[in-house]
Amino acid sequence: MQQALNERIGVRTSGMTEAEKTTWILNYTRAMSQELAELTDSVPWKWWAKYQKFDEQNARVEVVDLFHFLISLAQVLGMSADDVFAAYVKKNEVNFRRQDSGYAEKAADDSRHI
Repeated sequence: MQQALNERIGVRTSGMTEAEKTTWILNYTRAMSQELAELTDSVPWKWWAKYQKFDEQNARVEVVDLFHFLISLAQVLGMSADDVFAAYVKKNEVNFRRQDSGYAEKAADDSRHI
């Protein structure tokens, strides 16, 4: 679905040159940064402002917006949904091993297999 939406707005993530990938990785990470800011604004983070309210419905929309850009970013990197899931599972295992070991120091190569 995301590929169809991207193509409708003129972005073909398959077959990109390295320069195009660089551009779109930056575009999507910047867009995700903005969506994170909008998600932040859905919660009352200004301790000095009493008027703020938690907007859970908007927070959910912002999370979905983040997924749109994250999926697009994965597609730029040539990752399918199955690739993303497999990498998630492997990284989750790494994170559990880190917690089991106390994560006192970071091994530079513990995620290279992902």
